[in-house]
Amino acid sequence: MTTGARRRRNRWILPIALAAIGAIPAVAGASAAGGALPRSPGMPYAPRNLPDRIVLTPGSDPAREMAVAYRTDTAQAESQAQIAVSVDGPTLEEKARLVTGTAVRVDSSYGPALYHQLRFTGLTPDTVYAYRVKGAAGWSEWYQFRTAAAEAKPFRFLYLGDVQNGILTYASRVIRQAFHANGDIRLVLHAGDLVGQRDDLDHDDEWGEWNQAGGYNYAIVPQLPATGNHEYVDALAPDGSESRRLGPYWPAQFALPSNGADPVKATTYFVDYQGVRFIVLDGTSALDLGTVAAQTRWLDAALASSKANWNVVLFHQPVFTCARPDDTKEIKAAWKPVFDARKVDLVLQGHDHCYSRLTSEAGREASARARADGSVQGPVYLVSVTGSKMYALNDRTPWQPDKVAEATELYQIVDVEPRRLAFRTFTASGRLYDGFTLERRADGANILREIDEPTIAARRCSGPVGPDGGACVARGKRPGRLFGMTGEFR
Repeated sequence: MTTGARRRRNRWILPIALAAIGAIPAVAGASAAGGALPRSPGMPYAPRNLPDRIVLTPGSDPAREMAVAYRTDTAQAESQAQIAVSVDGPTLEEKARLVTGTAVRVDSSYGPALYHQLRFTGLTPDTVYAYRVKGAAGWSEWYQFRTAAAEAKPFRFLYLGDVQNGILTYASRVIRQAFHANGDIRLVLHAGDLVGQRDDLDHDDEWGEWNQAGGYNYAIVPQLPATGNHEYVDALAPDGSESRRLGPYWPAQFALPSNGADPVKATTYFVDYQGVRFIVLDGTSALDLGTVAAQTRWLDAALASSKANWNVVLFHQPVFTCARPDDTKEIKAAWKPVFDARKVDLVLQGHDHCYSRLTSEAGREASARARADGSVQGPVYLVSVTGSKMYALNDRTPWQPDKVAEATELYQIVDVEPRRLAFRTFTASGRLYDGFTLERRADGANILREIDEPTIAARRCSGPVGPDGGACVARGKRPGRLFGMTGEFR
């Protein structure tokens, strides 16, 4: 970074960083430039005496363990839930058992709140349970979830790219369309940047909008989130250098498994679900906080020990970019060889605010020839976006990825069977945009087949005109490196 660029950036990073280390008082709801951050209309997200922001997450063995996090005002000091095997009459409380947990205080622009976390252990596989959580004014409604089966069994999961911007205004309709049109979703995967956590909206409001966008679905379907760069806040290291730290909402909002890489246990983990091992990495920590080697060793071990039919890896910064001029070199050098050697099936990513499916670095023509010859396919690399911020496609997208989209909000539905995986991408209005299947051969290798269902035309901007006929909302992404990371802060 040039000296001038560093000075310009310090005008907005320094107030936050100094507040983080106690040099100046933090101002709730203030931007880095000192002005007030915009608020959601009506300021609706103050903590109350009833639970809200209820989010279900899986244990590392979701056949036998689930966890829940929720928020209340400070009047509810105890973290309490009731859980029971679901019955068909209104008598759940008769056999419910009380579960207690822990709470952490988070102070925000709305004042202090308590975030509670509880773990439901000793559960029976493939069983429907009901639970409710406690606030000072009473219990929440009962929520139901089904534990995973102990063996490989077909199921469906939802994969979302960056929600981040226009969370309630735009992204909510995509998330709700996904649930409305595709029944029995068992897991939701988030590829990072769930919120912006910069200067475009008050941070507590952002998390309030994120929870509202998913609604009760996030309380009944286990969530598997990966961190993006926007889940981190800027700080100064003790030596005065620029650094980052994980924002306060992430560890409070998600009760995740604790089986991750040692330096980043709060943001890396794996989950085994009905024949799939989901491995979640932290690209921001790898790039900016020096944990790439530790995460690489952990990734290799997690894949080596996997007995699953399918291995799916989830993280934020993509190996192969569709918007930025250059690929993410550090991640590509460290993790791609492991993906290749350990035969990873899907690599799910975000960050680029465009859509890309890539199966060969040599380009789509090479991929098509390989499919025509019946050749084995390596990992399939996906990038997607759910929120409203859009980046223009880079100059490699005309020839390298198999399919791309620009200025388009998307969601992905993945249907898993023991020897077949079907991947479909839909637009915000529910139109099929892309799809393929991976079929497992007897020798364990994958064959990729394009779906034979009709899909809509490729969506790209044509000069200033967007794919919907209005203005093109995809802006060009300039190359930039901050703290050694290929990416953006805003």
